[in-house]
Amino acid sequence: MLLFQVLVERLLSTCPEVAQLHLLMRPKKGLLPDKRLLQLKQSQVFDILRQKDPQQLNKLSIIPGDVTQPNLGISEEYLKKLDKVSIVFHSAATVKFDELLGCAVEQNIRSVIRVMDICDSLPNIETLIHVSTAYSNAEHPRVEERVYKSPEELSKLLTLVDVLPTDLLQKITPEYIAPKANTYIFTKAMAESVVFSRSSKKYSIAIFRPTTVVASLSHPFPGWVENLNGPPGVIATAGKGILHVFRIDKTKVADLLPVDIAVNTLIAVAWETTVDKLDTIRVYNSSTCENPITWNMFELYMRKYLRGESPLDNAIWYPSGFSLENKYTHMFFEFLLNSLPLYILEFILRGLRIDIKINLIRVAQKTKAMSSLLAYFTMREWFFYTENVKRLMNRLTPEDRAIYNLDPTTIDWENLMENFLLGTRRYILKEKDENLPKARKHMRRLRYVHKTVMLFAILLFIRFLLQNRFVRYYVSNGLKYLMSYVLA
Repeated sequence: MLLFQVLVERLLSTCPEVAQLHLLMRPKKGLLPDKRLLQLKQSQVFDILRQKDPQQLNKLSIIPGDVTQPNLGISEEYLKKLDKVSIVFHSAATVKFDELLGCAVEQNIRSVIRVMDICDSLPNIETLIHVSTAYSNAEHPRVEERVYKSPEELSKLLTLVDVLPTDLLQKITPEYIAPKANTYIFTKAMAESVVFSRSSKKYSIAIFRPTTVVASLSHPFPGWVENLNGPPGVIATAGKGILHVFRIDKTKVADLLPVDIAVNTLIAVAWETTVDKLDTIRVYNSSTCENPITWNMFELYMRKYLRGESPLDNAIWYPSGFSLENKYTHMFFEFLLNSLPLYILEFILRGLRIDIKINLIRVAQKTKAMSSLLAYFTMREWFFYTENVKRLMNRLTPEDRAIYNLDPTTIDWENLMENFLLGTRRYILKEKDENLPKARKHMRRLRYVHKTVMLFAILLFIRFLLQNRFVRYYVSNGLKYLMSYVLA
C-alpha cells in the first residue's frame, strides 16, 4: 500500500500529461470501491498536491474488481474504460510472510495470470511493469538482474493447492517451498517465472524488484510512511516500550529503500520499457547496497531519537531494547522481557477491572510473531546487482534526475532515520508534533524509573550470589587483592 500510494501521488504530481489513472480496487472493511477512492483522495500523501494542483486528483478513476476473481472481477462496462490504457503497473500482492500457501498462490501467482490476460485484450497497451521483490531469490547471497529458474512447475503447484486439504497443505508447505524461506518469497519467485513465460510481442514487460521499502527521503514529504509492516512495526513497538529484545545480526546490512526512490525508479523503468520496446524482459533490482546502513546503525539511530528528540506518546516503558544473534538466547529473553511483562500487566488490569482498548496478550503474541518472521532478513545480508538501474539513471537528463532521484548514494541515513521515526509518529500512530515536549518529559521519567529498577535488580542478583559461601570467598579475596593493589 505504501508503494502504491506514493506511485499514484508521483504520477499525478510529475506527469501532468497523463490523462487518467485507473485503480483496481475491491471492497474492504465494509467500504465499497468508490468510498475507498474518496478515502484515498483524502490521504495525507496528497496534501501538497491538493495545495498546488487539486484538479489532478480528478484523474483518478475507480475500476471495481478483485485480483482473486476470474477476469479480475471486472465487468464488461468497466473493461471498456480500459481501452485507452497504455501502461499497466501490477503491484497487488499479499506481503504476509506466513500467508497460507493457497492464499499466497491465489493473490501472488494467479493474479499475475489474470492481469496478463487482461493486458492481452487491451487494444492500446504498450507496457506492463510487474512489481516483485528483491528477495524473490533470497537463497542466493548475490542476486542478479535476471529471472531465475522457477522453483516449481506452475501446473503442479496449481494442482497441489486445488486438490490438497488446507491442513495437509499447511503441514507440507515448509518442505515443499524449500529453499525458499516463506510463502511470500516462494510465490513472488513463481510469479516472475509466470511473467517470463507469458512474455508478449504485443507489449513490453519489465520486472521491478525493490528491497525493503521504508519511509520517504523527500517526496511527497520527508518521512512519509503509512503501515506497520517490517521496520515501522519495530520502531513503534520499541518506542512504546513493548519490544525490548530483537533477533538481529548487527554486522549485517539492512537494505532499506526510501519509498520515493523506489517509486522514482519504478516510473523511470516504465518510461524506458515503453521507449525501448524490447521483446525481452528486463529486470531492475532497486537497492541501497552502494550506500549501506547496517542493523547496528539502525539500532543506534532508533535509540537516539526514541529516547531523545522524537519519543512516542504514552510509552509504557523506557526504550531499553537490545539485539541478540543466538536463537535460543533470544527465545529466553524474548519471553522474559517482551512477553512475560505484558501477560502480567494484562492479568493485573483485568483483576483491577481496568478497561483498556488493546489486549496486551494479543500484542505480546503479535510482537513475538513479528520478531520470528523478520529474523530471516535481519540475520542475513545480500548483494543485489543494480546495473540496469545505474544505466537507467545515467540515461536520464539532468532535468529528469532533478525530479526523479534514483540515486541511493544521496541518502543521509541519520536524517532519514530521524524523519522515519517522526513519520511513524505522525502518519501511522497519528501522534501530534505539539505533544512532543510532553512525550520527552514522560521519557525522562521513564528513564529514571528504568535505571532504578535495573539497579535494584542488580543488587538483588548480587545478594543472591553472595549467599553462596564459595562466591563470598572469591569476592572477599578479590577485594583484598584490589585493595592491596590500590594502596601499594
